[in-house]
Amino acid sequence: MNEEAKTSEPQADPAVSVVGPGDGETIILGTTHMRVLEDGSHTGHRLAIAESVLAPHTQGPPQHRHARHDEGFYILSGTVRFTVGDDDHDATAGTLVMVPPGTPHTFANVTDQPAVMLSTFTPDLYVQYFRDLQDVLADGRPLTPQANIGAMSRYATEPATGLT
Repeated sequence: MNEEAKTSEPQADPAVSVVGPGDGETIILGTTHMRVLEDGSHTGHRLAIAESVLAPHTQGPPQHRHARHDEGFYILSGTVRFTVGDDDHDATAGTLVMVPPGTPHTFANVTDQPAVMLSTFTPDLYVQYFRDLQDVLADGRPLTPQANIGAMSRYATEPATGLT
């Protein structure tokens, strides 16, 4: 039996992870507060989940593509504008946006109200990216598009070039 097969088999006595309302790792990226609910350590690194609060008029990352993971966004409150290629989609509470590998995308809160979204990452590869961005800010460096793109490159992600 190979290692992959071993890790995907159900455990005899699997541990259950419970993250309460005040629990989870907090990552602060400027005006965005992220609470990591699952970093992949309880899912065999197949899935990560985070809740993000975007302050009013928060710009997201440069438009980018992931090579190796799907990203999902479920809007809990407010409105989040997703830009996919040249198309904008305003997602309100109750909307799910799924972004497969290779699809150019970004998001922003362009409204006067906060927005809250639940994000999934399959596999969990991208959670460390957010930690890396927080480290940039903690070191006193600005979170420039170049710093963002540099961090993305470590996680099978690249800017989506050639888009208007």
